[in-house]
Amino acid sequence: MEYAISTRNLTRCFGDFVAVDNLTMDIIPGEICGFLGPNGAGKSTAIRMLCGILAPSSGSGTVLGYDLLQETEKIKPKIAYMSQKFSLYDDLTVIENLDFYTGIYSIPARQRRQRMFEMLELAELGGREKALVANLSSGYKQRLALAAAIIAGPELIFLDEPTSGVSPTSRRQFFEIIKQLAEKGTTVIVTTHFMDEAERCDRIAFINQGRLMALDAPDQLKQQFINGCMVSLTVPEPMDHLDKLSSLPYVQEASLHGSHLHVLLAQEEDIALLRQNCGYVPEQITPSLEDVFIHIARQRKEGGLTS
Repeated sequence: MEYAISTRNLTRCFGDFVAVDNLTMDIIPGEICGFLGPNGAGKSTAIRMLCGILAPSSGSGTVLGYDLLQETEKIKPKIAYMSQKFSLYDDLTVIENLDFYTGIYSIPARQRRQRMFEMLELAELGGREKALVANLSSGYKQRLALAAAIIAGPELIFLDEPTSGVSPTSRRQFFEIIKQLAEKGTTVIVTTHFMDEAERCDRIAFINQGRLMALDAPDQLKQQFINGCMVSLTVPEPMDHLDKLSSLPYVQEASLHGSHLHVLLAQEEDIALLRQNCGYVPEQITPSLEDVFIHIARQRKEGGLTS
């Protein structure tokens, strides 16, 4: 099988700082793969290497069958890259922006009108062709930016935190467009720190401190890394309870989630013990991807998990 992306020990250093550390992964053609991790984890640096924008310090890889070190100029025409700062021109209309990008990507004149129509339809911008971009909402601007980035029909799309600063509704609409592209065979790599977006990906690459901690489907990650019974506790001053809960013999770990605590118990029978010890009613819950990430990061820190 020829992977859309395949890397082996891909590394990028900035002086003494290792931004991406021995990244080894295979991405399947036509899948949506989310790069998930905290700010500064190395997600954007990894994408810029895979796009050919940054040269790796060491390691190897292929993108769409082309060597990442030797054939970057062959890769670039077949991919699209969109960041949260993708350039749209506020003083141009929607259709003028799309027309501009057909020229940037050297789309033949006879195909331009059709491609612009297809992008308007995909981004659900019909009826807004003559609207100035400056007057669009952030959600519409985001969808227009995606349409402009992919107007040349790339095989692989890199989306670097494209949904920062837009509403949850706009994020969901954006991911519906991504899903349509993937269903037609386009491979999509998207960096995000939103757990609801990560849940919509086919597979998730958990990245922390430059290292790949896990790569699998959301449900598989939950089953693979969370062994035990997860409960939620609503308590006053939750931070004050963390150390006490963590010291209980049947508690595997406890973490803060907003105003709640998530507590991983060894088994379901321990719920009654927890209630007796803390005086509050635990609610059994399905582990979230955030729970998985915290669990994996803690295992890695304690030396119980290797790349």
